[in-house]
Amino acid sequence: MSSTSDDSLPPPMPDPVGVPVQLTPQNETLLAQLARDFLRERRLERRWRTVFRLFWLLLAALLVYSLWLQGGHVTPTTAPHTALVEVRGEIAADTEASAEQLLAALKDAFKDAGAQAVVLRINSPGGSPVQAGIVYDEIKRLKKQYDKPVYAVVEEMCASGAYYIAAAADEIYVDKASVVGSIGVLMDGFGFTGLMDKVGVERRLLTAGENKGMLDPFSPLVPKQRAYAQAMLDQIHQQFIAVVREGRGKRLKETPETFSGLFWNGEQAVKLGLADHFGNLDYVAREVVKAEDVIDYTPRENVAERLAKRFGAAMGAGAVKALREMAPIR
Repeated sequence: MSSTSDDSLPPPMPDPVGVPVQLTPQNETLLAQLARDFLRERRLERRWRTVFRLFWLLLAALLVYSLWLQGGHVTPTTAPHTALVEVRGEIAADTEASAEQLLAALKDAFKDAGAQAVVLRINSPGGSPVQAGIVYDEIKRLKKQYDKPVYAVVEEMCASGAYYIAAAADEIYVDKASVVGSIGVLMDGFGFTGLMDKVGVERRLLTAGENKGMLDPFSPLVPKQRAYAQAMLDQIHQQFIAVVREGRGKRLKETPETFSGLFWNGEQAVKLGLADHFGNLDYVAREVVKAEDVIDYTPRENVAERLAKRFGAAMGAGAVKALREMAPIR
């Protein structure tokens, strides 16, 4: 029978806690170098982070500046040139061809000492006679004030209210295939009374004033109100005719169809005196105005403005939806 002695057990391990570590001079030098390298990398990292932040901030500032600057007014210049004002799309309030936009461009173009003439480049089916009339009157006033010629250059179309504006020009240039004319006035709508009778729907319209509901599409057309609306259209038509006669003068070769609302191609328009010559913008600037350099004075809506309008429209739509969802007041 054997017995276990304490001599057979392994010696206990020394406790490392509290035992000071002895560093050699070589280890101290290495640790110091590592610390310096670490601090250097951190400083470089912070420096490059700052550089990149400044770069992106500068880039964003340049982008915002260019967006707001885009489409601004033209800086006046004394160098001889042809001043261009675009009349594009529907002539109506809150469009690119609104009276507000066109008047601002026309004023800038006429005021510029270097502008030898003002050219209206037109590609429009027409629109509001009120907006067109405002532009026509302003062109006549500016022509008299600054004594500068005005030319209209028609691209695809110059119809209705667009021709109303063109009549203020000293000369009208067209392409042989341009669409010109449509000297007339219209008011359109729909009548649903027959359909409502078939489906059994009753229209309940209450008004204070016997003509307040005139031309309501869900009510029968009253002959007296129809005659009143027709008289109003005829009067506006006569205003349109007077403007064309004043603007075109003896060049206009009137026929029974001239003021009927018909339209013609450019070749026929020249024969009828609705236009003067064939030519485009470059031709007019080079051969007629004798100032080949063209500067566009048309105000352009920049990207920032478009985004702001869309944001405003979205906010407005949300507010309307919220109001509609509210309980009605009784």
